[in-house]
Amino acid sequence: MKAMILAAGLGTRLRPLTNNLPKPLLPLADRPLIHYNLLLLKKYGITEVMINLHYHADKMKKVLGDGSDLGVRISYSEEPEILGTGGGVKKVSRFFANRSFLLMNGDILVDVNLDKVVEYHLKKKATATMVLRQDPEVEQWGVIETDVQGRIRRLLRKGHWDGDPLSSHMFTGIHVLEPRIFSYIPNNRFSSIIDAYTEMVKGGERVYGYVMSGYWLDLGTPQRYRRAHLDLEKGLLKLSYLR
Repeated sequence: MKAMILAAGLGTRLRPLTNNLPKPLLPLADRPLIHYNLLLLKKYGITEVMINLHYHADKMKKVLGDGSDLGVRISYSEEPEILGTGGGVKKVSRFFANRSFLLMNGDILVDVNLDKVVEYHLKKKATATMVLRQDPEVEQWGVIETDVQGRIRRLLRKGHWDGDPLSSHMFTGIHVLEPRIFSYIPNNRFSSIIDAYTEMVKGGERVYGYVMSGYWLDLGTPQRYRRAHLDLEKGLLKLSYLR
């Protein structure tokens, strides 16, 4: 299985830290943030990775190179104009060779068993599986609602559902996808992959949610970036792939 890390964002909420540095290269302990995601992928045997670039693309390439220092093989997709989470992955659809692939955000710190996520995806025969988690502040992240079988029925409170009560979760920014999703993403323009999901659910596609446990943190704001450092100092940040 191949993977893609979404890393083209401007990191505006983290300024001035990102004035001259792309968000995925912000330091955490002795390594840039994106190293953690690459090492997570490597642990589960996913070594062919596409990374999309826009903001300070040259610095990303200089730091990461071809990925051999980390035991992975990195390809790059430069976006002169940002294409969003949907447009960015559609641009490199050929990279995935018409097979299942994993997609993840470049500004998260997470420890999740990817083998179990992929196993769940295949068992459910899903077109897409979103990795979800429970969070007391789920509303601020955007609610993803699943039925008792784990199938996603509503996203961001949109759509109609008159079946059994749904469970509310938040999306972690990690998903396993089938190439079929590309038919829901427009060509050569900015788009959000959440829009594709909304259309897929509406159209009856098998979209499921895998509820993870373990450490997860979005580092998109200065407050959460500081929290990651504090968790590390307090010994709360114990990532299995660093052992």
